[in-house]
Formats: sequence, C-alpha cells, structure tokens
Amino acid sequence: MPKFVIEREVPGVGKMSPQQLQAISQTSCGVLREMGPQIQWLHSYVTDDKIYCVYIAPDEATVREHAQKGGFPANRVSQVRTVIDPTTSE
Repeated sequence: MPKFVIEREVPGVGKMSPQQLQAISQTSCGVLREMGPQIQWLHSYVTDDKIYCVYIAPDEATVREHAQKGGFPANRVSQVRTVIDPTTSE
C-alpha cells in the first residue's frame, strides 16, 4: 500500500502543550477508527509551524478525506516513491 507524507501548516504548533498535541492526536485516531483499516497513521514530525505526517493509505483522496473529516489542513500530500538511508550508499 502506498505511503504518503502530509505537510500541515499549523502556525505555532511547535509551542503547543503536550495536552494540546494529545487532543489533536485523539481527534486523528477517532477519524481513523471511523474510516477503517485502509488508512494508517505511522508518525508525525512537529516543527515550529508545521506538522509532517506519514500515513499509509490506498490513495491521496483517502488521505485528504481523513484531513477533511478531522478538520486538519493538508497543505501538501506527497506519495513516497522510495526510502533511502545511509545504507543506500553502500
């Protein structure tokens, strides 16, 4: 199943409290439960003003549906084509 990176512009997200981040996560997980197992949230990276989320989903439309249902921005959705790491150089 394809993997996607979602860029979400959320001004000030890097200054949110653990409780605020927990609330966002709970909302996301609730929507995921409603949508079923075809979409999975792997993890997210929180920066000062953006969240970069990694999801597994059948297509971009499913990722965008999750964002819409959860009330999250999905400013950019990019399908991961391959993964490289230091071992790629070997």
